[in-house]
Amino acid sequence: MATLLEVQETAGQIIERYQQSAPVDVLSIAEALGLTVWEDDINPYSGKLKRDTLHGGVSGYSVIVNESEPLPRKRFTIAHEIAHFILHADQLAKGDIEETLYRGGLSDQLETEANKLAADILMPLSLIEKLVRDGLVTIEDLATALQVSKTAIGIRLGASYVD
Repeated sequence: MATLLEVQETAGQIIERYQQSAPVDVLSIAEALGLTVWEDDINPYSGKLKRDTLHGGVSGYSVIVNESEPLPRKRFTIAHEIAHFILHADQLAKGDIEETLYRGGLSDQLETEANKLAADILMPLSLIEKLVRDGLVTIEDLATALQVSKTAIGIRLGASYVD
């Protein structure tokens, strides 16, 4: 549950607070933003953000993650849904994202924005630089430390690396 201090913080300040060490604690970010995260069988989707009076956090929203996916994918999915919550609050207030997400037809622009912020949340450049200074210099080492896929860190670093 969000504390008074967390409510007074901006989303950026909350995210930054949890980006000081690897891996970034994406579950705590979600909780501090008032989101509840839970897993379920939601194939074929990786995740969804929904208004949720039963499971939702203090914000009234929850993030549902596909229980069958690997941990790095779940982490990226949570960060992606957090990004929608932050970036697309106006559509959320109208209910547009939830319905569109459920149908799987969310616009490419909104998806791209959410993916970019998700990468920024899980793989902040300042933390990557710190890890490199600490001797983690391979894609594999960075992916392991950040609990992301090798593909995700490769894209973040501008490398063409595919698992």
